[in-house]
Amino acid sequence: MSLLLPTNLQQYPSSSSFPSSTPLLSPPPSTAFVPRRKCLRLVTSCVSTVQSSVATNGSSPAPAPAAVVVERDQIRLGLPSKGRMAADAIDLLKDCQLFVKQVNPRQYVAQIPQLPNTEVWFQRPKDIVRKLLSGDLDLGIVGLDTLSEYGQENEDLIIVHEALNFGDCHLSIAIPNYGIFENINSLKELAQMPQWSEERPLRLATGFTYLGPKFMKENGIKHVVFSTADGALEAAPAMGIADAILDLVSSGTTLKENNLKEIEGGVVLESQAALVASRRALTERKGALNTVHEILERLEAHLKADGQFTVVANMRGNSAQEVAERVLSQPSLSGLQGPTISPVYCTQNGKVSVDYYAIVICVPKKALYESVKQLRAVGGSGVLVSPLTYIFDEDTPRWGQLLRNLGL
Repeated sequence: MSLLLPTNLQQYPSSSSFPSSTPLLSPPPSTAFVPRRKCLRLVTSCVSTVQSSVATNGSSPAPAPAAVVVERDQIRLGLPSKGRMAADAIDLLKDCQLFVKQVNPRQYVAQIPQLPNTEVWFQRPKDIVRKLLSGDLDLGIVGLDTLSEYGQENEDLIIVHEALNFGDCHLSIAIPNYGIFENINSLKELAQMPQWSEERPLRLATGFTYLGPKFMKENGIKHVVFSTADGALEAAPAMGIADAILDLVSSGTTLKENNLKEIEGGVVLESQAALVASRRALTERKGALNTVHEILERLEAHLKADGQFTVVANMRGNSAQEVAERVLSQPSLSGLQGPTISPVYCTQNGKVSVDYYAIVICVPKKALYESVKQLRAVGGSGVLVSPLTYIFDEDTPRWGQLLRNLGL
């Protein structure tokens, strides 16, 4: 297996450069393949004329140097500078009552008033990872795909929260759904195709020049070369630049529109946004660990409450015990912990009495209507529903895990 790296911007040879009695990719004659206009954007294949063996740890990009904790008072949090990830990261922090204040949208630095010792730096996702490693940033929000590609399993990078509930996608191999690939549906079948040899390897276009070779090596696929491509990767097979691609997939619609398909066993990793930190910063920079603790508590409280609803109803009963038994007889009314049942006091003939009890339960959105129906079926009335904003646990589970990972 070889890796072709961008050194001289030479055009990668098309499939016609390889001896073959029939073309490797030929659309079905009945349905001529006409790429959509957006797929005709220039795809520049940047490759080297010299092939190099894939190293044991994968391939380029080269590992970043060890982090150095630079003396400064402020904790630096890196956020994506543009795109959907940038907007979603700011919205998530806002939902956690952490408001990013940017005086000028052209500036790359901002503040979070609720964290007075913290600066926000807007950077490209890959630069967030690099600057975490160099010590220029202490924390960052990036996709797990970017972290894996540019972090390369560096021990100084530590994942604080791995599931921020946005930026969901997966890194996957995609091949044409026509020609010699029409009946190929798995990575094993792709690897066993007789077309691939040392002289004519499988050509894979990707921007993931570390994860791609690493994945192929781990799966024992030898006859493959990689090329980097700028532009729409989906066009590379149709243009003859590559046989297959390795790219991020969200809905899969773009692949289908370009006559490409995913294959079984071809998913390299599942990805979403994550909160990442520098191990050295957390252990050596004053205030960094406390800042992470606060951010993590806010994140976990908000994410745990996401999609949860509080349901409150009144119910007649002779005692709290009796009401509890009626409520718990319904399968979806047990809530998170409970239900919580409290007496509702009223005055009758000058005396304070209890005829009703208030029931409070927490239910997920998908079970909301069914829970309300069951609550009414056992005597509940005046049902109130409101979304939950935060659920603070006695202890934040990921905080304990982080301390153990840091050896604290």
